[in-house]
Amino acid sequence: MSAAPKRFDLSGKTALVTGASQGIGRGIAIALAEHGADIAIVDRAAEQETEKVAAHIRTLGRKAWVYRQDIAQSEQLAAIADRVWTDAGKIDILVNNAGMAYLERFNLITIEHWRRIFAVNVEGVFFLTQRIAERMIAAGIKGRIINVSSKNGFVAEAGLAHYNATKGAIELLTRTLAIELGQHGITANTIAPGCIQTEIGHDFAFDSKGFEPYCQEHIPLGRLGTVEDCAGIVVFLASPAAAYINGQHIINDGGVLAEQMPRMQFMPPYKNTVAKKA
Repeated sequence: MSAAPKRFDLSGKTALVTGASQGIGRGIAIALAEHGADIAIVDRAAEQETEKVAAHIRTLGRKAWVYRQDIAQSEQLAAIADRVWTDAGKIDILVNNAGMAYLERFNLITIEHWRRIFAVNVEGVFFLTQRIAERMIAAGIKGRIINVSSKNGFVAEAGLAHYNATKGAIELLTRTLAIELGQHGITANTIAPGCIQTEIGHDFAFDSKGFEPYCQEHIPLGRLGTVEDCAGIVVFLASPAAAYINGQHIINDGGVLAEQMPRMQFMPPYKNTVAKKA
């Protein structure tokens, strides 16, 4: 009898990860490489910053390519997708991680901010996926599309009207892709993180005085999420173990959305009812 396949082995696969110079994207790129995938990084950051991630990936024995590209320039994404495909030979896994947000009241949102967020968070995701998926179909690759969404794609949050709207759009866009690409053996799913400790998180949320402890008080697990909490889910969705998962979302928010009304502070203290051994 032959050995059972390694359910999370990505050997021989190539992944394209956007926004991988830091934060969740960096963690995803490295985790995929740790499980055997070669990695192409598309990021608007300076090349030397992204090269640090690529160098780390190469120390794992995997190939890595770096491309500097602003995902908001949607008219350029077909060309960068073609370039990556030519250099890498193929793309089996596309992780649309690049995203952005502004924290501001709804009446102060400018047209520039509104359009910038939609250009990165929605248009960039769609047009890069469009090109890569077409190439997957032409090559007969049963690929994986994994979009990094947010719990804000399911519930709203003050100060993030434009960001909330983009994440809601990504959720339905992903389901549509799952329907249209499914016949070609290509799956499309989202990962929807909650409050995660990253550079971006501190830029638009956790630097607000008192917000971090307030946030932790309302997370049933009692802590903020980590990059590793997100990366593991992406590895799972990219792996053979998730071959039949399509058009779904995995919310990793520590249990925030499980609670309708924050009531814990009004509950009596926990009392251990297990009898103590003599």
